[in-house]
Amino acid sequence: MAQRKALGRGLSALLGTTEAEPEQLLEIDVDRILPNAQQPRRSFDEDSLNELADSIRVHGVIQPILVQVLPDNFYQLIAGERRWRAAQRAGLVRVPAVVREIASDSALEIALIENLQRQDLNPMEEAQAYEKLIAEFGLTQEEVARRVGKSRATIANMLRLLRLPLEVQQWITENKLSTGHAKALLALSDLGAIVESARKIIQGNYSVRQAEMLVSRQGKDRGAKDRPSIPEAIDPNVEAAIHALEQALGTKVTIQESAGKGKIELHFFSFEEMNRLYDALMRTKF
Repeated sequence: MAQRKALGRGLSALLGTTEAEPEQLLEIDVDRILPNAQQPRRSFDEDSLNELADSIRVHGVIQPILVQVLPDNFYQLIAGERRWRAAQRAGLVRVPAVVREIASDSALEIALIENLQRQDLNPMEEAQAYEKLIAEFGLTQEEVARRVGKSRATIANMLRLLRLPLEVQQWITENKLSTGHAKALLALSDLGAIVESARKIIQGNYSVRQAEMLVSRQGKDRGAKDRPSIPEAIDPNVEAAIHALEQALGTKVTIQESAGKGKIELHFFSFEEMNRLYDALMRTKF
């Protein structure tokens, strides 16, 4: 029996099946389905919902939603809230649904992974979902990466977005800043400078490359105030090494080099991240 590719390998493993059995696929009244209070997705784009509703009017709900049984013949959504909302807008009375008996802790994990695999979340919701999988289910970044089919470095970089000031996080949620802009801003350590730079990026409609150049100038300006006796520009080879290390380790790297001597600093922002870096370095063959 072929696997349902839309669910992804991690979600199929959680469900314990690769395809719904006939008796588990039902047509359920939309008004008997209740949303999941722990749904990781908090915002639903109105235009996107309307487009999906238009498609559903023509083609119906092609991919069933996932629900579990509640008392009094009600059902709770586990996955597929966007389809459920759009079906209501399209005027459907019933929607196709797969009914599963799922433990409460597994229900949240499935909801998180389903949204992540479908790429239904904005960058901040995605970062928060990764954080919840780590905090509430004790998963490592590598385990999260395997379940959602992404690299561990990608997970680490997305988690770094949660260190941004709340104001900047909101601009990312509102799509005023891209993930690329956010990653550029993370090179700044001062929260005020991050907010100030973010405003300039939005007002100037900067590309990611322009944002990186702005942040670089900000760093040099502040560095000049703190270290007026070090005017040298960073060596291109050192800059390339920093970039390669940051991509490999998924964290900020600083290299100080002079006359063939210096030091490499790895930055971490939680005990979990420190332990991850330690484990990665201990596995490396020097």
